[in-house]
Amino acid sequence: MPGVVTLGESMGLFIASAAGPRPETFRLGFGGAESNVAIGLARLGCEVTWMGRLGADSTGELIRRELRAEGVLTRIVIDDGAPTGLMVKSQPLAGVTRVEYHRAGSAASRMTPADVDAEAIRNASVLHVTGITPAISESAAATIEHALDVAEGAGIPISFDVNHRPSLWRGRDGAEAYRAIARRASVVFAGLDEASLLVEGSTPGDLAAAIAELGPAQVLVKLGGDGCLALIDNEVHRVAALPIIPADTVGAGDAFAAGYLAELLAGEPAAARLATAVRAGAYACLGPGDWESLPRRSDLDLLGGNDPVLR
Repeated sequence: MPGVVTLGESMGLFIASAAGPRPETFRLGFGGAESNVAIGLARLGCEVTWMGRLGADSTGELIRRELRAEGVLTRIVIDDGAPTGLMVKSQPLAGVTRVEYHRAGSAASRMTPADVDAEAIRNASVLHVTGITPAISESAAATIEHALDVAEGAGIPISFDVNHRPSLWRGRDGAEAYRAIARRASVVFAGLDEASLLVEGSTPGDLAAAIAELGPAQVLVKLGGDGCLALIDNEVHRVAALPIIPADTVGAGDAFAAGYLAELLAGEPAAARLATAVRAGAYACLGPGDWESLPRRSDLDLLGGNDPVLR
């Protein structure tokens, strides 16, 4: 079955080995909203392709190697004139995560419409994009625009996760850029604050309805510890969060999106899509890392189990 194509920025990730205001040791990994979703889909048994631009450096090689090891198909442009971006994640206080970005002039910021594999999009079931990539640079915004054009021209549904990053817009207003993508999307994911950027509304239900008026038939408002509210084909769904003790919430939204899209590809009804999305998001919070704790199908069955010992 044709799967999902996604494109965007993936960066090297230095993760502090212990909480504290001045960490001394780090381990090297990687992360990125779109590649996180790609790994989440692959772990749930879906065919998925990630497109991106990486530097000709050891960090770029790490990202290429790990994505392929996770079963993600890749369409990668290697840029020998710019480095792969980096981010640093630490916990200055227990339960508080700080992420710093070093991406100015990165390879991803130089992506162009020519980097898009149009044929892969035309052969997909869904194109998934986020609001991060259009904020990186003008050429990255043009790249997303081109990918959306290809998908629309081929009748491929578009999935959009707002993923608002205020620091990327540097005083610019990203709201209209988000609305423009939402108007073209079939599925929109947004946190409560992100939904409020796109439209006006006093409740999650009001916000979902207002976003749906832009065009998407499936609007999912993520409410963190309160679960989610979704408006799918004019029907309201409310799903409670699972009770967990989170270790790291980074990547939970990407896991949520992957869970929903996996069931959408499988033709499951809305209730099943949302149940898997909520369970996947909860599971991703149980361990550290942007994608390392994303679940496989068998992992989802562990949530809510009564026996703490598996034999």
